[in-house]
Amino acid sequence: MGSKLIYVIFATVLLMAGILVAICLAEPVANGAGLAHPQFNGMRVGGDGAARLEHIGSLAFAFQALLLLLIVCLSALGVAEQRRSTELWAYMGGTLLFSLFIWWQMYSGHQAFLETGVTSYFMGFPVATAWQVYGTWLAAIPLIILYSVGFRKFIFTDEDEQKYQQLLESIAAKSE
Repeated sequence: MGSKLIYVIFATVLLMAGILVAICLAEPVANGAGLAHPQFNGMRVGGDGAARLEHIGSLAFAFQALLLLLIVCLSALGVAEQRRSTELWAYMGGTLLFSLFIWWQMYSGHQAFLETGVTSYFMGFPVATAWQVYGTWLAAIPLIILYSVGFRKFIFTDEDEQKYQQLLESIAAKSE
């Protein structure tokens, strides 16, 4: 993929900007910011969730999917170009698919609740919220593992360390 990665990042950011513009231009929803709480001053209660997502739900889904792609691409950008192997891209692709799966579970769980008004609970939260609370952290684990286990292979190799030590020695020699 090489230097094409920067173009993928640029295209992703442009698409995200376009989606934000589309969201800003979408049909406003009555009481989209909620309503005054009948019992507690200063507190707001949500309006109709389905109505709030009617015009922007698919745009919000696409925006988050692009954000997950951007995270993976920026993580890959942190790896030297000569070390972006097929193995790394396969791992990054798997990470992206895993993150997208979690995002799909959050979104579809919320959509199911909006359609039926019924939700199941998992570890104290409605299912969609549980995917958000627990899944968001779970989705980050593959990148943490890659950084931890693959540090010497992808990030800072023994060769890099030797070059760094040589640089330090040459600077020390010049300063004497």
